[in-house]
Amino acid sequence: MKNPIYFSLLICFLSINLQAQKLNKTERKIVQAVKNLNRESLLFLEKVVNINSGTLNQKGVKDVGNVFSNAFQEIGFQTQWIEMPDTMNRAGHLFASIDGKKGKKLLLIGHLDTVFEKNSPFQTFERINDSMAYGPGANDMKGGDVVVLYALKALANLNLLKNANITVAFTGDEESTGKPLSISRKALINAGKKADIALGFENATGFNNATIARRGASGWKVEVKGKRAHSSGVFNERVGAGAVFEMSRILNAFYEEVRGEEYLTFNPGTLLGGTFVNYNSQTSSGEVFGKTNVVAQTAVVNGGLRFISEEQKEKARAKMREIISQNLPQTTASISFTDSYPAMGPTKGNKAVLEVLSEVSQDLGFGPVTGYDPSKRGAADISFVADYVDGLDGLGTMGNAAHTPQETVNLKTVNALIQRAAVLIYRLTR
Repeated sequence: MKNPIYFSLLICFLSINLQAQKLNKTERKIVQAVKNLNRESLLFLEKVVNINSGTLNQKGVKDVGNVFSNAFQEIGFQTQWIEMPDTMNRAGHLFASIDGKKGKKLLLIGHLDTVFEKNSPFQTFERINDSMAYGPGANDMKGGDVVVLYALKALANLNLLKNANITVAFTGDEESTGKPLSISRKALINAGKKADIALGFENATGFNNATIARRGASGWKVEVKGKRAHSSGVFNERVGAGAVFEMSRILNAFYEEVRGEEYLTFNPGTLLGGTFVNYNSQTSSGEVFGKTNVVAQTAVVNGGLRFISEEQKEKARAKMREIISQNLPQTTASISFTDSYPAMGPTKGNKAVLEVLSEVSQDLGFGPVTGYDPSKRGAADISFVADYVDGLDGLGTMGNAAHTPQETVNLKTVNALIQRAAVLIYRLTR
């Protein structure tokens, strides 16, 4: 947890700088409207955090979606729950929209699910003090969803959404995306194609950073077969090297020959090798049988690949395929890839949206905003629309230790982040 003194100084700094803000009369009203909603927004956050919505808890995800749906309807949005097929084991997505003709057409992206399933011991929102609270998904990313809702609520209370064109897309499976992607991300991609600007509200890295690029994510699996035999014969022409040595060669070659490009990383997450192996992809666990006096006949590795562009991804895959083909004696190997998240590149359009946000931030007295290092951010739903629309991400709440039982959200900064989002949305929809 960061030093609370740091946050006290930060808030003091922000308060002082607000005296020199460069907001027009309407924007100053927006700021005050957001301030008036501070207590309500934090109570709303506590309410939704206390509803378990682990990705596989379909009822919980829908319950959180219903709470947000009702809140969006109260401020004039039409809402729709988009169901997923039963075979996908995913709850679906909440979409809310107003269909006006004024200003930029905005797509605001969040997600309802968390990594904490019903069997997790981490289930409830707990205030540590006035500045911090623990909560499963409080920062990633129910806090970001609250930023979206209350920025729009402040604008609606001032009758400033009239004729705006805004679509809110809260997915129900961002933490474990339903397959196939052609179904689970169809509605999001279609919304992206119709929008002018997409804003993602994943957890923020601070007031002075926003995400203009995210690396894509891909799964990979290597399967190796060797010749089962007594270990006394290993290395001879008849027996060969065995599956484990071949897998070791492959992984070492990946490390030596594929590694090195900026933003490219690949990680072997699980490794099983022996006479027989059994890997369960649903639970990411497996069983192995083998003996030290028997040459291994099977080895399996499951891994992940991160990349900044499709070109970088395909280049890495080609190198990996080439390495796979150069087998040790009496072994064979194959590699397969599974697409998960595309990359969001640092485009000129994204940088232009960042400039608008930075101007808003400075006018509020928060200081300039720069692009965050994409190597420090994971994949997110905004990447699915990055080929079709300019955008930014990382506009949600601040906190620490996301995806762990120590996840926190910084309560003192929530209102300021809602102010920033509200003024940004207002300017874009003019």
